[in-house]
Amino acid sequence: MDFEAAGLLDGLEGEEREARLDLLERLAADGVGLEELAAAVAEDRLALLPVERVFETGYTAEEIAARTGLPAPTVIRARRALGLVEPGAGDRVFGEEDLEAAAAIKLALDAGIPEDAVIELSRVLGEGMAKFAVTVTGIFGDAFLHPGDSERDVALRYAAMAEQLIPATTPMLAAALNAHVRERARRAVIGRAERERGYLSSEEETVVCFVDLVGFTSLGAQMGAEELGTVATTLAELAADVARHPVRLVKTIGDAAMFVSHDAVPMVAAALALVDAVEAAELPALRAGLALGPAFNRGGDWYGNTVNLASRVTGVARPGSVLGTQAVRDAAGEDFAWSTAGRFKLKGVADSVPLHRARPAPEPDAEPGSEPGSEPGSERSATERAERRPQARRRREGRSRRRGSS
Repeated sequence: MDFEAAGLLDGLEGEEREARLDLLERLAADGVGLEELAAAVAEDRLALLPVERVFETGYTAEEIAARTGLPAPTVIRARRALGLVEPGAGDRVFGEEDLEAAAAIKLALDAGIPEDAVIELSRVLGEGMAKFAVTVTGIFGDAFLHPGDSERDVALRYAAMAEQLIPATTPMLAAALNAHVRERARRAVIGRAERERGYLSSEEETVVCFVDLVGFTSLGAQMGAEELGTVATTLAELAADVARHPVRLVKTIGDAAMFVSHDAVPMVAAALALVDAVEAAELPALRAGLALGPAFNRGGDWYGNTVNLASRVTGVARPGSVLGTQAVRDAAGEDFAWSTAGRFKLKGVADSVPLHRARPAPEPDAEPGSEPGSEPGSERSATERAERRPQARRRREGRSRRRGSS
């Protein structure tokens, strides 16, 4: 191939030119055509082309169907549910793993699982895997991209690491799935009502909690995107730290997080702990809103009036506060110190809603009538927060240095 005549070496000199020429020759010898090479150069992804070839594909939807017995429209529907681009006729976008996945789907359908249910599984899986893939590639880039790398350096190093490390994630994914299914099975109930209905109810009495960072949006005018990302990542880490059974972290979205629990006491405790942890990490103030009632668990997320109510309560909470509905306050009992925040008119709710602010309960030896927050336990907590602030600052600075070095 005449790479120079094709314009694939334009604007390059010295070592940079030699490195690209070597990479082009390697890829051409591996069977990559000139048209594909030119497209990769134009899109500035030549260095990643060897990684793409690690995950080489060679089947069309029709070929997958012929080998597995799963109809081609179902193969394409499942791929689309994963959040991937729908292939055209004859596009070879399926690999060996897709062949195995199609065989598994065929097995599930033959066992009596409806196709719509399989597609729902694919959709939920796609949402999780998309987030996981972004995280993996980000970590990959931070770890293996070095200052002054040539395209050849990056290409060869990334391809080698992909061949070694990506397969190693398979046991991680399998272990996580098994652990979550095992935990779900341990908590699930199949009683007489479920047996008579012939299906499991997705409605559960649930405490729902939303939290968000106050003023996060306005920070965009003061911080760069990378710094905002660091703030969001720190919140996600802190949210995961406080989510201990029976409290479960459902999701994080930028400056917000959602939790659920079947027990109000640990949920309120987790919300208070997260407020303290966010303050210690010197992030913008956190606020939390909690509601208790029936909620529907579908596709890994939660829906219903209780979820909407918890979101609305969060919207009226003051910075650094944890607000709960009357039902939350009653269920949590005297494990916390509660004060009446007042009645609030919430969007989508016909009547005004009485809300209560939760604080840590006074220590047993606190003076009668002392305010929550002035007791010895709060002083100790404040001291611990002050001691943790430098550690949190160093952790954030370490992340910034790692990103800067890449």
